Amino acid sequence: MARLTRKQKEAQAKIDSSKVYDLKEASALIKEITNVKFDASVDLAVRLGVDPRKANQMVRGVVTLPHGTGKDVKVLALVTPDKEAEAQAAGADYVGLDEYLQKIKGGWTDVDVIITMPSVMGKLGPLGRVLGPRGLMPNPKTGTVTMDVAKAVKEVKAGKIDFKVDKTGIVHAAIGKASFDADKIADNANELVQTLIKLKPTAAKGTYIKSIFISSTMSPSVPVDVKSVS
Repeated sequence: MARLTRKQKEAQAKIDSSKVYDLKEASALIKEITNVKFDASVDLAVRLGVDPRKANQMVRGVVTLPHGTGKDVKVLALVTPDKEAEAQAAGADYVGLDEYLQKIKGGWTDVDVIITMPSVMGKLGPLGRVLGPRGLMPNPKTGTVTMDVAKAVKEVKAGKIDFKVDKTGIVHAAIGKASFDADKIADNANELVQTLIKLKPTAAKGTYIKSIFISSTMSPSVPVDVKSVS
């Protein structure tokens, strides 16, 4: 087992292992125990009472965080020439089509989100091996395949994120930065959990939101009282 550093021990000591924290307490505590020299990412892990192996219990969706992610999201808009101007005006970092398809084919994936149009998806199919493992393949369910390219770009830039339950039944998502006010961290976390509640599969039985933990880059995780957000 890896030994804890002095700072890690100090952070761990501030967490009362005998309790779970309400969301606002946990959000304030995560700021207190974050001691890295950069603006750490704050992450939420929500364990769901679902079996992701069954198609009717898959949980996937999008949420627009009220205070954004705190991250400068790099967006590539793969669009036809008639859509280029609106994608650029909306704030896309890279706009084009064939030249970027060639770059991706060569292994270039220096973007966070790719937005495209239905008519272009056929060209992206062969690039699935490159984009799929990196979570970059556009999907109509997440709003990244659309004719309203400008709206999609603006939403992503404003803090729209997509999430998907993993094979262990947990949804992981970055919900902000440690520099955010505790209230803003709590607001973003609550928005994600409320969205998950709305997406509860009808086939899911028993307790749906099983546990919630909040953490930041290299910090210990803080348990959140499910009742404080559900």
